[in-house]
Amino acid sequence: MHTLIEHIVKLTDHRDRDLLELTLSKALIDLLPIVRIIIARVVRENGEQRWLEVARLDSKGGGRVLDPLRVDFQTLTRFEDASERCECLRTRERQELAWAGHEGPRINFLPLFSDSRSDDEGVIEVHSEAALNPDALQMLDQLRHIYRNMYALLEFSDRDAMTGLQNRKSLDDAFYSAVLEDLESAPGHGFGEAGAMATHQERRHRVPANYWLGAAVVDNFRLINDKFGQPVVKEVLMQVARAMKNTFRTYDRIYRFEGGHFGVLIHCPDEALVLAAFDRLRSNVEKTTSPKIGRVTLSCGFTDVLADDSPGSALDKTERAVDFARRSGGNKACSYMGMVRRGFFS
Repeated sequence: MHTLIEHIVKLTDHRDRDLLELTLSKALIDLLPIVRIIIARVVRENGEQRWLEVARLDSKGGGRVLDPLRVDFQTLTRFEDASERCECLRTRERQELAWAGHEGPRINFLPLFSDSRSDDEGVIEVHSEAALNPDALQMLDQLRHIYRNMYALLEFSDRDAMTGLQNRKSLDDAFYSAVLEDLESAPGHGFGEAGAMATHQERRHRVPANYWLGAAVVDNFRLINDKFGQPVVKEVLMQVARAMKNTFRTYDRIYRFEGGHFGVLIHCPDEALVLAAFDRLRSNVEKTTSPKIGRVTLSCGFTDVLADDSPGSALDKTERAVDFARRSGGNKACSYMGMVRRGFFS
């Protein structure tokens, strides 16, 4: 059994927010008299909310960690069907369920975060054979506090300050941790500085099918900036950021790279569905006109992620598709693979 200090070191050694829930779960299972730990996040699609169990570990071994990009949303528990979790989020306080009598097994529900946030709502679900004593509850709160502090620090470094979307730096980590099946000879991958450094190297890897990297660029962005200045530019960028959040799912990875350049990493079974999503994005942006400049449009491009792709090589392909859309008049979405099939790209 690891000591509390060893688990604190692991929690504070991360450079990837996606691994924090797993590390927290391992610490709680190892240090507390509990039989199961579940960390569930609220995810949204087309206005509907469901529960995604991002981590589930049992004291006797076993469990699972889910890749949010690859889940089937319709198989997840509906938000309203987990009443104790909902109440925990509503009150922002611990809820205890004694489901087999006063002296029997318990489930404690605790909010993952202390504040109310729309993007990262979640609950820690702790199963035990009996009521947890005050010392155990205190350790649970302390570890949860350390998790929150680390999450906030990593979130600050991963976010674009203006739009709140993820930044270009965070794409490399997401590309390898979400898309990756196997890194060739990457010791320490997942924990510690060695794992963090490995994710920034341009490595060959094997990936499962159906991952896509896309980009969306505001048409005539430089002209808008030169003519109207920073206040209007900020308004346009926030407009696009809102449209992207409303168009894509909460567990898709949405980015603002620089200027009027946005990106998204998604898992989707079909190229036509990806194209339809980018067409919806274009339409959503175009419908919301700016009072000063009128209609805002996007040129979009996307590509599937292949076995020998790195973040840089995949982005290069999306840029070629975006450039094709812009040179064709803008306000359209192009598939890199579709352009290859039609003979435009070699």
